[in-house]
Amino acid sequence: MALKTYGAMAVDWENRIDFERLRTERLARAKALLAKSEMGALLCFDMNNVRYLTATHIGTWAQDKISRFALLPQNDEPILWDFGSAARHHQQNCPWLGERSRPGIPLLRGAMSPEMGRAENVAKKIKLELEMRGLLNQPLGIDVVEPPILFALQKEGITIVDGQQLMSDARVIKTQDEISLLNHSAMMVDAAYDELYRAMKPGMSENQAVGLASKVLYDLGSEYVEAVNAISGERCNPHPHVFSDRVLRPGDPVYYDILHSYMGYRTCYYRCFTIGYASHAMIDAYKRCRDYLDASISLIQPGRTTAEIASVWPKAEEFGFPDEEAAFALQFGHGIGLAIWEKPVISRMVSLEHSHEIRPGMVFALETFWPSKDGWSAARIEEEIVVTETGHEVITRFPAEKLMVAGAHYHTVEGPMATTRENEAAPSKHVVKMVEACAKREGVAATD
Repeated sequence: MALKTYGAMAVDWENRIDFERLRTERLARAKALLAKSEMGALLCFDMNNVRYLTATHIGTWAQDKISRFALLPQNDEPILWDFGSAARHHQQNCPWLGERSRPGIPLLRGAMSPEMGRAENVAKKIKLELEMRGLLNQPLGIDVVEPPILFALQKEGITIVDGQQLMSDARVIKTQDEISLLNHSAMMVDAAYDELYRAMKPGMSENQAVGLASKVLYDLGSEYVEAVNAISGERCNPHPHVFSDRVLRPGDPVYYDILHSYMGYRTCYYRCFTIGYASHAMIDAYKRCRDYLDASISLIQPGRTTAEIASVWPKAEEFGFPDEEAAFALQFGHGIGLAIWEKPVISRMVSLEHSHEIRPGMVFALETFWPSKDGWSAARIEEEIVVTETGHEVITRFPAEKLMVAGAHYHTVEGPMATTRENEAAPSKHVVKMVEACAKREGVAATD
């Protein structure tokens, strides 16, 4: 076990996560790629990219607002325009930014109407910084942007190019501290699954399970529980990707995906259970799902490719879908970091023809799915893996080698009820003989 699990506090007696090193190394990666590019500067509105460049955060309520923006000019430090008073807070508490933290309000995703001039205001702010540095005639890379701001920048004579790929490439290889944060984030989900496993029983609803998992995570220091997908019973196949108020019943399959953020670093972490007992069909589905996952994990090592990983997964037609787009994300891999999905994506839809080499410092989530032959239940499992210099290390530790049964407390007069059984058991030999004897005695038989 190469990766350490630390406490959440900073201490003087142990060398733990170094946040100054985290800030410095992340920014250095982006600067290095920008220096090699055609761009004079990079303008980011994606909050994950803003955090990567500036090491600032104002709460996940702003995650989808596109209302903070940062400019990284060539050979210079990033400038941040933030939400009102947050800019002054950064000036006082983020010495690595200082006066480069400034107030700036764009369109609030259209809530500011065009005549208010916010798009033009943003464009003029950016133009001024570019002019001061002699960068106005060089392309400006942008990750995501509202159309009015794009048009306003172009009206100022600024050439816009795709900057999203540069930031995606900067974030592919994780630093030492990013990997530590991802490991810590996964540890918190380990704990959430342990609480879920102990709590699950007939009568518990999916949304109650979501509430329980969320509480555990927030109690442990999560910044943001993005989702707890709780899928049970006949909802398991096809996968709906959203929880409901459905109530768990004996024999139900149930799988969860827990996505949350600790210091910005995410998890994507499925586990699958049954309630009380499991059918043979579900056990078979789980084994096949696990085999596909284990096959892909075994290929995670430097020098291998995403095509090799995708090639061990079944084709869409093998599990009931017409093509890979229709089955997308059921047999799936993706980088994970400040966002749930980062480079490289692994899927039969794209990876066989557009392969990427696996390199040390990448962190993957690999997830597989397999439907049961009963037509309604299904298995879903996921692991997160760090690529090391010599191989890999799995950082998701809640047990998943075999299908786990939760709430298995049923007893008969003969002792504990088997945890492998069908919802409707086949008739015993005694019952079969009884039916045959009755039919013969009464002179009845099937007429069709």
